Amino acid sequence: MCELLGMSANVPTDICFSFTGLMQRGGRTGPHRDGWGIAFYEGRGCRAFHDPLPSSNSEIARLVQSYSIKSRVVISHIRRANRGSVCLENTHPFTRELWGRHWVFAHNGQLKGAKQLPLSFYRPIGTTDSERAFCWLLDRIRERFPQPPRHYPPLWRFLQSQVAQLNEHGIFNFLLSDSQHLYAHCSTQLCWLTRRAPFGKACLMDADVTVDFQQETTPTDVVTIVATRPLTTDEDWTILKPGMLMVFTNGVPLQITPAEDTRISSAVPRRPDKLRSQPTAYASKVG
Repeated sequence: MCELLGMSANVPTDICFSFTGLMQRGGRTGPHRDGWGIAFYEGRGCRAFHDPLPSSNSEIARLVQSYSIKSRVVISHIRRANRGSVCLENTHPFTRELWGRHWVFAHNGQLKGAKQLPLSFYRPIGTTDSERAFCWLLDRIRERFPQPPRHYPPLWRFLQSQVAQLNEHGIFNFLLSDSQHLYAHCSTQLCWLTRRAPFGKACLMDADVTVDFQQETTPTDVVTIVATRPLTTDEDWTILKPGMLMVFTNGVPLQITPAEDTRISSAVPRRPDKLRSQPTAYASKVG
């Protein structure tokens, strides 16, 4: 199946370090050869790159790897196709507008019967079950919240309930953002870590690359990385439980428990591994 990568930070940060590890899994250290994509939020804008070629030998991926694009929220995806042909329109992440904001979505898994999901306002461009589920989910949010909510917990609880319905159709690991928050749902496999001072070194699992975050950050930086599988060999990643929906804002994790318990509470990493991305000699290695 596919792999996901997301970032939430309290300062504009680049994700070159983590993306360098992920792109190797797109055909070199992993089988995800059916395209890749990445989206960066910059203010009210969203800069996105997509390529149906394997990320491990994509010139566009090498550009993203070496070009320090700073963002507070990033979502990336490498694809192993199971529904829909290998083409640009089926390449994640997908983007739609709601409340005058770009919403970005990437999915790992398979959903049976996705074509039967009723749609109203939003329509898929490609043929994946992922994009149809995204359109259905935004339809539901738009119907329930025609305007942005003044307080977000009701939206988060509603999102949890809708995600639980989609999860009944199969495997629904995903990353979603409304430009302010990063949502991460674990159906079968997802993990995260938060890096903050005191910063240390980290070594990628899929590439011979090590970065000393202390040289690339300030003491107030907070960055959370979310991935399908751990990307580094020497950091303490937290594994999400199936059915868990997490919300990250400015690098800080908030936890939404499964649908039967919708309380929201602070989630503190087991160990304060920290990060933030700034440019470095190797392609701005901070995220």
